[in-house]
Amino acid sequence: MEEKEFAARCQQALSRIENAIEAAADQGADIDFEMQSGILEIECADGSKIIVSPHMIAQELWVAARSGGFHFRLDDNQGWVDTRTGEGLDQRLTEILKQQGQVALKLS
Repeated sequence: MEEKEFAARCQQALSRIENAIEAAADQGADIDFEMQSGILEIECADGSKIIVSPHMIAQELWVAARSGGFHFRLDDNQGWVDTRTGEGLDQRLTEILKQQGQVALKLS
């Protein structure tokens, strides 16, 4: 995949995540986020952070959280999938936010 297409796909995914976090915050969740230079930084109520960032060379989305680091590669049929477990980005990020930030995120 060309770099421009990969960057556009990453931006779509990050925007979708941002919208879900904003909706959760509007519903009273104690969560904040900031997008800087294409990197999404999510701050939980306890001050811990979750970072979602594109890795252009590997063409992956990387997620860094207390529970570890996760790499997601785009699959045309399944969307963003974990390179080790095959789990989807939406499912994994929802679990991370529930565990780390006590936030029920609705990604769809």
